[in-house]
Formats: sequence, C-alpha cells, structure tokens
Amino acid sequence: MATFVYEAMNQGGQEVKDELEALSSEDALTKIRNLGYFPTRIREKGGAKAKAATGKKKGARRTAFRRIKTKTITQITRQLSTLQDAGLPILRSLRILEEQQKPGAMKVVLHSVAEDIEGGSTLSEACSRHPKAFNRLYVNMVAAGETGGVLDVILQRLAEFMEKAEKLKRKIIGAMIYPAVVVMFSLGIVTGIMIFVIPKFKDIFMDFGVTLPPVTMILLHTSDWVVLGTPPGWLVMIGAPFAFYALFKLIRSSQGGRFGVDFVALKIPVLGNLVQKNSVSRFTRTLGTLINAGVPILEALKITKETSGNEVYSRALEKVHDSIREGESFAAPLRAAGVVDGLVVNMIDVGEETGELDKMLLKVADTYDEEVDVAVASLVSLLEPIMVVVLGGIVGFIVIALFMPLVSLISSVSGG
Repeated sequence: MATFVYEAMNQGGQEVKDELEALSSEDALTKIRNLGYFPTRIREKGGAKAKAATGKKKGARRTAFRRIKTKTITQITRQLSTLQDAGLPILRSLRILEEQQKPGAMKVVLHSVAEDIEGGSTLSEACSRHPKAFNRLYVNMVAAGETGGVLDVILQRLAEFMEKAEKLKRKIIGAMIYPAVVVMFSLGIVTGIMIFVIPKFKDIFMDFGVTLPPVTMILLHTSDWVVLGTPPGWLVMIGAPFAFYALFKLIRSSQGGRFGVDFVALKIPVLGNLVQKNSVSRFTRTLGTLINAGVPILEALKITKETSGNEVYSRALEKVHDSIREGESFAAPLRAAGVVDGLVVNMIDVGEETGELDKMLLKVADTYDEEVDVAVASLVSLLEPIMVVVLGGIVGFIVIALFMPLVSLISSVSGG
C-alpha cells in the first residue's frame, strides 16, 4: 500500500490535514469520504509526491504568463464532460482533447494536466497547478465532482455556468461599445476644429480688429491651449484616458481602494443599478452552483467571496461566512449589510428553511440576469439622448462663438 497525504474539510467547514494508506488515489478518496470529510487535495507521499511537485513547477512556469480565453476553457470543459459521460477514463479523455487542440497555451496545459494525473494526482489537483486557466471556483467544483462520483455532471454545470457568465459580460461590453465609439469620434472632430478651423477665424478677427465677445474669447483661448499649450491640449486629451485608467488600476490595487471605487460605483444613478444587479447575479450563481455541486457552505462562501468581483459584496459575504461559522443564519447578516434587495434576502431565507438554498440562489441569479438585460437596455437608451444633448451643446457653443463676431463685422461693413 502507498501512503497518501491529504487536505480536507470536515462537516463544520474546518480544514483537516492528515495521511492514510491506500491502494490508489481513488481508494484514498473513498476512505477520506468514509471518514465524513470533503477532500480538497490529495497526493501520494514519496516518489509520486516529488513527481507531482516537479510537474507543478514545470506547468506553472510554462503557463505563468499565458492567460487562456474563457471561451476555450468552456469548450474543453463541455467536451471533457461528454467524454466522461461516455465512460472513458479521465487520462484517455485528456489525451484525446490534447490531440485535438492546435499548438498553443491550452495544448500545453492539457498535456501538463494529463502528465500530473498519470503521476498519481487527481484532476482537481492537476488543474490547481494552472491558475491562469482554471480558477479556484473551477478547481473546487471539479473536486466536488470527483468526491461525489459525478464528474461528468459537474463539468456540464461548469460549462453552463461559464457560458452564462461570459454571455452577460459580452452583453455589457457590447452595450458600451457604441457610446464609446461615438464619444471618441466626437472628440476627434472637435479637436480637429480646434486645431485647423478656429485659428483661421482668429486671424480674420485680428485683421479686422473686431471687438470679440467673452464667449468667443473662451473659444479662442481653448483653441490656443489645444494647439500651443504646454503640454499641448491635444496631447492631454489623448493621454487623459490612459492616465485615468492607470490611476484607476492603482487605486484598485489596495483593498481599501477597491472598496471605495465599488462603493461609489453603486451610488451612481442608473449605472449603480446595473452594477448592483450584475454583482448579485454573479455571486448568487457562483454560490448556488458550488452548493449544488456539494461543496461545503463555508468553503463555497470563501470561493464566492474571492470571485465576486466587487469588494462591497465581498465584505458582505465575509460577514455571512462568519455568521454561519458561528451557527447563525445566512439571511440575517446579508440583510444587515444592505447590499441586496429584500426579495433576494427573503428567497435566501426560504431556501434555508426548505433546505433548497442552492435552487433559490440559482433562481435569484436567473431573475437578475434578466434584470441586467433590462438595465443595460435602459442605460444605452439613456446614453443616446445625453450624448446628443452634450454634442449639440458643444457644436452650438462653437457656432455661436464664431458667428457673433462675424455678425458684428458684417454689420459694421454694411454700415460703412
């Protein structure tokens, strides 16, 4: 018999580290489950352990700087689920998928995962060595599938989860493309007017010695700043978005900064409503999927907290985690945090009472996905008239500023 070192979670959500003797990794998993534990990591002690460690370093080095698209991971997950459902061994399934892949990061990852499994690792342990490809949510879902003997079902749920999350992300990004393109072209046109058109009018006004009204002086000074400023205004306008993005990333690099940015985003009219619904949909779907897969509630909350994408909700989930660990309910601390609607809290409360928390969370996620669609459509419909008004105001200002002196000039010439 070989000796296996394992890490697991007990029924109370506490971490357990120990070792046991077993004929194989599958036998070790069975023994750990019989002890009433939820295994999160297992490896053979000695030679296999060393081999796994070597594989970890090698795989990590090869994929450290390669982020793989979610679409690719989703396709691989769905295909792996189909192969597992057909009864193929996991190693054979991975080799088939590796052969089908074109040369690239995904092929390297699949090869490394297959090598690790051949060396005695579980699929979840092998996946955990490639965080750029498989996040913690993915690894824990796979571990739950291995523990419950329903890996094919869990992989199918994972694929569906990632597809829905990616669809929602694409929808929001797609809605923002039109306003962004319009604003970019508008700024380009206005900058061109400031650089090439306004200076010509300035020369005309100077030649005729016309007394310029304040609005025209503001326009001429703005044009001078764009062309002759130190640094030139056109350079500032080009660099401002990049500087803003760098500042945004710098602020979000700290936990306090992330909380501040996310808190302010939630308070912005219209946009805050979209951010809230998107965040609720994301954390309820993640948590519901994990609980449905058999992951212990405390571990599921930890994973959801880390993958929520919003520090305000992350802190609220941390309070929920601490509450449940102390034997209290899920709904009470979430209600106290004030980050979700009463409907969400009530549905979670009902889910706790009936023992179907996972189903209630997934229903909340489906409901909020639909509301996000409505919120995105509302935001786009609101942005269009705002852009028309703002751009019309800019054009109107330029026209008025240029034609007021021309009217005075024409009047003086006609009078002469």
